[in-house]
Amino acid sequence: MSMYLLIGLLLLFSLMVFKGLNNQSKQQDSVLKRRAVFSFNEQLAFARLKEMLPTHTILAHVSYDALMTTKYARTRNKYRNLLADFVVMDASHQIVAIIGLDDSNVLKRFQQAQYKDALLSMAGYRVIRYDEVPSYQQIRRDFLGELRKEWQEPDAQELDTSLKKYNFYHNHEKRKLKVWG
Repeated sequence: MSMYLLIGLLLLFSLMVFKGLNNQSKQQDSVLKRRAVFSFNEQLAFARLKEMLPTHTILAHVSYDALMTTKYARTRNKYRNLLADFVVMDASHQIVAIIGLDDSNVLKRFQQAQYKDALLSMAGYRVIRYDEVPSYQQIRRDFLGELRKEWQEPDAQELDTSLKKYNFYHNHEKRKLKVWG
């Protein structure tokens, strides 16, 4: 009788060990937690951009897929998982510039930053990359200085009142694309 009891206990123990090993091999989901949308440097940069450019719309963490497109999937795969730090849009929702903000690991990501900037430049965007949080003077120089210069100098194309067959955009918007493109 004790032999049957010993065999039963041994089988029960081996079954418990086998179930324990089997449960460990199954991957379990971890607990979901909140995460900050911006890092500390991104918070400062966003606040400064909003303060210096109140008439502009500032978008954060914009996918490259939203910024450009291409005919072939193999080309699209080159920028599929990339994000632009900030996109600055004017009152008419035209993209003025795309801002890249380098973090403290800039040495590791220098080549990737150059690659991202080159892709955006090829698509015709003006790319501004800051090594650290931009100062008010840098933002003023990069945005407000150019805008004031543009407003003071009328373009010859803007003075031309002749309409072309497919003139869908206002001349002012065309001039912006040429200046910043």
